[in-house]
Amino acid sequence: MYTLTIDNPPVNVLTDELLTQLDEVIDDILSHQVCCVLIVRGAGEKAFIAGADISQFLELNDVSGKGLVEKGKRIFDKLEHATFPVICAINGFALGGGLELALACDIRIAEQKAKLGLPETGLGILPGYGGTQRLGRLIGPGKAKKMIFTAAPITAEEAYNYGLVEEVAPNGESYESAVRLAQKIVNNAPIAISKVKAAVNRGQEVALSEGQEFESILFSELCLTEDMQEGVRAFKEKRKANFSGR
Repeated sequence: MYTLTIDNPPVNVLTDELLTQLDEVIDDILSHQVCCVLIVRGAGEKAFIAGADISQFLELNDVSGKGLVEKGKRIFDKLEHATFPVICAINGFALGGGLELALACDIRIAEQKAKLGLPETGLGILPGYGGTQRLGRLIGPGKAKKMIFTAAPITAEEAYNYGLVEEVAPNGESYESAVRLAQKIVNNAPIAISKVKAAVNRGQEVALSEGQEFESILFSELCLTEDMQEGVRAFKEKRKANFSGR
């Protein structure tokens, strides 16, 4: 289990420098095959990530603007396509690029005080790190458009009702809730979990029949693993399975 903490006081603004550092850290984590679950959280008590560094926007043109968003999308895509689950612990504001990062994670847990939103239209731009695409896939196009059109943040409870977050935790306990969830996940076969993530992600992009075919292929691959043999034997012998990741 790994924890990635976004630490840029006072509200963890997502600067270009921080994006570069985030890219390097994610690459390092991806290189460790032993990582079964990654938890992403923000430092402090105010914010997960309160958005991007707006001061840099006045210098952008069409070329540099495209370069900026392509950089962010490439980094967030790494989280979405990581072979292990990524849990986002939202301890406060998750705005703009902060919410877009959370959308690239597999599971989101928000504290009661959290505010989530995409305020970009109020700045004359749009969510450029994948927000217009991932949000609609997650909560439906109508709710996504409402959030982005109005630029208004929603509460954690509203986010839960929308299906934007999977759990609302008491204030100050989002990370602890994420750890408890991660501990439940790591009890299961890591190869199976990896393939489940791949199957569900693929299903968001293709027709049902193609997704089901991909699911069948992954199932057949799991039939050849030591973990499958161990899991079935453990069930029959009424003991806890000892998965090796092979």
